[in-house]
Amino acid sequence: MYFPWIGMLEQVRCSDIFVHYDDVQFSRGGFCNRVQIKTQQGIRWLTVPLPGQKLGQNINEVLLDKTANWQRSHIEQLKQAYAAAPFKRDMLDVVDSVFSLPNKTLADLTQASMEALIRYFPGLGENTRILKSSALNIPGTSTQRLIELCNALDVSKYVTGHGARNYLDHEAFEEIGVSVFYMDYALNPYPQLHGEFTPYVSALDLIANRGPSGAAEIGSQTCPWREFLDRAARMPGKK
Repeated sequence: MYFPWIGMLEQVRCSDIFVHYDDVQFSRGGFCNRVQIKTQQGIRWLTVPLPGQKLGQNINEVLLDKTANWQRSHIEQLKQAYAAAPFKRDMLDVVDSVFSLPNKTLADLTQASMEALIRYFPGLGENTRILKSSALNIPGTSTQRLIELCNALDVSKYVTGHGARNYLDHEAFEEIGVSVFYMDYALNPYPQLHGEFTPYVSALDLIANRGPSGAAEIGSQTCPWREFLDRAARMPGKK
């Protein structure tokens, strides 16, 4: 994810080992090359253009656009959106630190953006080993590949985001002694510019508004998969 929301940082905080899944197929319409920010005009997207992206490419194969200065555009949008934020300079320094790197692929950029956020907040990730799936040389697809990754890393607990409920074979994990947990996002409110609070924006927003003390807002726990699915089934609009 590109400068991801707080929930992704909470997954890092909950993890002994965090794996960037960088050698899976890029999906348009997701958050790999775009993220939301709050502005005076409402929610806006920062989008990394990918004019050379081809169908079926993995994230670590998608090359960044070198013909347009989209970085400057993103910085200008952030300067305008957070002009009145108390830690605007901190936030812009984090962005500059990522844009100054020789990122060639979308995977390079997203990993750099996430790890810059992790480094900023005191204590976040200090006990977490961060790896890339492409460096582990584990074959397979879908649930089976995740299981093989768990086996290779000798883990007993797998933590994932909510989207996995649509495809994960939970029982297959249990058969090999791995418990599946979902994030139980706290969605902790904090002082924010531009109207009603929303947690679903880039964690750059947390830096701009709270600075290093924003680490206190990164505090979600995890939930066993059966409890999570039962809870999701009882939500309004679910059957």
